[in-house]
Amino acid sequence: MATSATTLPAGAPPLVNIPYLAGALAVIGIMAWSVTAPSLWFLDFVHVFSGLLWTGIDLFMGFVVGPVLRRMDPAARRQAIMQLMPRMLYLMPTLAISTGTSGWFLAQRLGFTGLAFPQYAWVLAALTIITVLTVQGLGILLPTNLRVYLEIRKARPEVERIGHWMRRYVRFVAFQGLLQIVIVVIMAHFATGL
Repeated sequence: MATSATTLPAGAPPLVNIPYLAGALAVIGIMAWSVTAPSLWFLDFVHVFSGLLWTGIDLFMGFVVGPVLRRMDPAARRQAIMQLMPRMLYLMPTLAISTGTSGWFLAQRLGFTGLAFPQYAWVLAALTIITVLTVQGLGILLPTNLRVYLEIRKARPEVERIGHWMRRYVRFVAFQGLLQIVIVVIMAHFATGL
């Protein structure tokens, strides 16, 4: 079943957006610099800031923006998604990559990767969660966002198809939110000493 909309929303940003791509590459460049720079503080800052943004945006999208979008008029929801989705397609994978990569190198520099059990169990838990978050984010959520965005850009998007994708998406986002909270607990444990 198609919506009544027959034209693309005005001002829909293109999927390939040079400023968004440049911003994502700049963040990856800063992360790479932090990994190779001698400053432990800078590496820690990049890891914490990327993780804070990733977790905060994930939880905000899941618990605030998602429920608001579900209650919006379909035409308004389509317009909001058209503006939001291209940004998220660049932002979230960039933050996930930056957080996980800088976190791994930070753990190495701080000696966490060489700990013995039972302390290493905390490191293993963090590695497992970040792996699950990243695989789900890049392998499930990102492709779903891309499919929804491409479908919603059509003059007559298939609403049932979008609904099917979004029901699956919501389950994964809820699980991501739970894992994000657990990883914050683990990181707080690291910050206070193992």
